[in-house]
Amino acid sequence: MRAEGELLSRFADAVRAHDSSAFAQLFTADGRYDDGFFGAHVGHEAIAAMLDRFHVGGESFFWQFHDPVFTADRGYARYVFSYRSREPESAGRIVVFAGIAFLHLRDGRIAEYREVFDRGVAFTQLGYATPRIGKLLARHAGEYAASEEAQAHLRARPSGPPRSN
Repeated sequence: MRAEGELLSRFADAVRAHDSSAFAQLFTADGRYDDGFFGAHVGHEAIAAMLDRFHVGGESFFWQFHDPVFTADRGYARYVFSYRSREPESAGRIVVFAGIAFLHLRDGRIAEYREVFDRGVAFTQLGYATPRIGKLLARHAGEYAASEEAQAHLRARPSGPPRSN
């Protein structure tokens, strides 16, 4: 197994085993995990605490990474993720969704992990009421629109009408 496959396997295994310490050690000391539900966590202690938080709302986590593409300092992989909910609205129900993981690597560890997935698919499976889903999605949309990434894109966006062909 190539190094990136081993890293992703150790990542998935640590989540499944609820081994917060092993999970955090996959990251650099200043590593950042930007979770689609819980936001950004920086450093070993915060990343370990985030994984502990996963296990408050769920159990039986299973992460499969597919088609990984890595360079020396970047990695991308699509994934399918599932877990059994402990949320009151959906206790015992399996929640499953697909996403894409983005990893920045340094010295064989994860310096930054980000992901993209459809939160609405997960929230619906969790049994959240439609107004709650709308509120959560609106919050995430606002946070992204205010992010440096989105703002840099908007600053670079050409002004004026689009050119016709």
